[in-house]
Amino acid sequence: METKERRVGTVSRGIRCPIIRQGDDLAAIVTDSVLQAAESEGFSLRDRDIISVTESIVARAQGNYATVDDIATDVKNKLGGGTIGVIFPILSRNRFAICLRGIAKGAKKIVLMLSYPSDEVGNELANWDKIDAAGINPYSDVLSLERYREAIGVHPLEFTGVDYVEYYQNLIEEMGAEVEIIFANNAKAILDYTDCVLTCDIHTRARSKRLLKEAGAKIVLGLDDIMTAPINGSGYNEKYGLLGSNKSTENQIKLFPRDCQPLVEEIQKRVFDATGKKVEVMVYGDGAFKDPKGKIWELADPVVSPAFTAGLVGTPNELKLKYLADNDFKDLSGDALKKAISESIRAKEGSLVGNMAAQGTTPRQLTDLIGSLCDLTSGSGDKGTPVVFIQGYFDNYTN
Repeated sequence: METKERRVGTVSRGIRCPIIRQGDDLAAIVTDSVLQAAESEGFSLRDRDIISVTESIVARAQGNYATVDDIATDVKNKLGGGTIGVIFPILSRNRFAICLRGIAKGAKKIVLMLSYPSDEVGNELANWDKIDAAGINPYSDVLSLERYREAIGVHPLEFTGVDYVEYYQNLIEEMGAEVEIIFANNAKAILDYTDCVLTCDIHTRARSKRLLKEAGAKIVLGLDDIMTAPINGSGYNEKYGLLGSNKSTENQIKLFPRDCQPLVEEIQKRVFDATGKKVEVMVYGDGAFKDPKGKIWELADPVVSPAFTAGLVGTPNELKLKYLADNDFKDLSGDALKKAISESIRAKEGSLVGNMAAQGTTPRQLTDLIGSLCDLTSGSGDKGTPVVFIQGYFDNYTN
């Protein structure tokens, strides 16, 4: 009997789940939701399908929350409660404002140093036209708030209309701390103001800490060093601290989930026990993609995936079909071309790094690529699909 050729490649489905509350058995809920969706929609699970669970519901099930007061206590204990330099935060009401409330409440004075023309993930504080017109060099110049206003004026974020300079200033003062705002891109510039520094960058934090320590700072911590242990029974994250946190209420933050590996392995086991199929499972946060209009890099989490099963380790190892069609097999067509390309794919061995037929493929971690697909599938609003089920991701032209 002739095998029917599959006509569909990768399929990504958002899976609806109940609203998750603290203490829920998330492994059971995720497994049941996927199996019920398969029955409802008429699809079957296969080996190497992928189940992805958003970090938000993992943290919620864990009850991984902290309050402004918890953050303030930890900051005061670790940084002394005097003048604290808070450098390179991202501009976000969801991601950083609650953190800043707690930091300010744990200090007498905050010297807030903002990177410019944009923050680490691309939120703009200025545009290059005004910077150039003012003769400012962002790589060396340290601007006072007065100089910034004189040269740039008010520069609200395009999509939200928020002037974060004023917003953060008011927020710090509301928490009872003095505030001074400067603009600079060299971490060491803060040491002219204070030697106790909390560096709030995400992906460049290791370098910022190194530069500050080498320059003689008395205390240097990152957001990943705050809330690494419970404060008065709060949640915590021993590896990432406040990194990856989100606003929950006006006084509470949801931390990045902790210890997720047992969860992904338990879901994998439950699905195998129910279906006999070995699926891969991961927890995902922000996808690692950039918006071309707003210039915002969508990665405010410290990693895309804090936990995943073994089959998701590594990077893709793919050949570029159009390269083979246009070069190696340019004289073939129809079934002969299909056969030649299929044989090339079956014959590929080992790493394809440096192979011209692999140029243009994406040498990113599988979990980063899949995380972006999941983030775009689930959205960040009201779709109600915190689990994403992916089929065919590891297929190629020969399947």
